[in-house]
Amino acid sequence: MPLLDDILNRYLGGSAGSGSATEDFSHVAQNVSPDVLGKGLGAAFGSSATPDVGQMVSQMFANSTPEQRAALLNHLAGVLGPNAGAILGGLVGQGGGDVTPTQAQQVDPRQVQDAVNQAQRHDPGIVDALGNFYAQHSGLVKTLGGAALTIALAKISEHMRAA
Repeated sequence: MPLLDDILNRYLGGSAGSGSATEDFSHVAQNVSPDVLGKGLGAAFGSSATPDVGQMVSQMFANSTPEQRAALLNHLAGVLGPNAGAILGGLVGQGGGDVTPTQAQQVDPRQVQDAVNQAQRHDPGIVDALGNFYAQHSGLVKTLGGAALTIALAKISEHMRAA
């Protein structure tokens, strides 16, 4: 995969060089394992060089389909376990059931931002869980912009070199 190697080499050390981070991310996302992609995304979500994780997830939530919104809320509830109700409050399904796409469509992205930030304070490892979730929905990640994508690509490159 020479093209993949060329792309990832540009991001070693965190500098993009030439090329579009969005195009590069699309190519890399299609050619690395979901595990490696999730690690890169988790690093971007936890980086001090990007907005807080709640803001980034809120942005992607706003650009998501109702099905993707429901999947995120259900994923968060699963990761948080018994603390989900306290952190996610009314964002999770009634009676502990799964959130439906119709219910998820009614959730404001700002509520998600607040819930994710609160979840991170409770469990900093939530950024890794979100990275793994968004590795399955990498098309949404492209909406975050160049800084987050550059960090994700740099971390993917580091991981690939260490493997």
